[in-house]
Amino acid sequence: MSEIATVAGQGQSGPDMVRWSSAGAVEHAADGLPPMLAMMKRGLLCTCPVCGTTKLFNGFLRVSRQCGQCGTELGKMRADDAPPYFTILLTGHVVVPLLFLTDRAYAPPVWVLSAIFLPLTAAVAMALIRPIKGATLGAMLKLGLGTHDDATPDA
Repeated sequence: MSEIATVAGQGQSGPDMVRWSSAGAVEHAADGLPPMLAMMKRGLLCTCPVCGTTKLFNGFLRVSRQCGQCGTELGKMRADDAPPYFTILLTGHVVVPLLFLTDRAYAPPVWVLSAIFLPLTAAVAMALIRPIKGATLGAMLKLGLGTHDDATPDA
């Protein structure tokens, strides 16, 4: 079905009816940006989500003010709490099952589990935070979720 009609009122067609068409996905290509998945992939690789050639970060998590290749203003993008949230979510889904499996299979003392899984958790989180922030910035850029021109980002 190519069109879905949603009626906010009594189920009648009228001015409060919103139509969705599958052709709407093609309309987003007019914004001059690559597709969402391409931008997120480039962000995962820590490169500019638009052109994919220059680096996205100046420091560990500090976003470059502007892309040197395509001129995209990256410094206006503020991901705030989304990357840490996704990082904690993914890290927990990787580390916690390993912890439970190790505990059930070998029943080591708590200090051994701590000695193994605390550094593992920190390493996995540190390895994931930059790519996740890059992918988040790519999605935000595609969706037009930058800050206003008069706002001063922490970049």
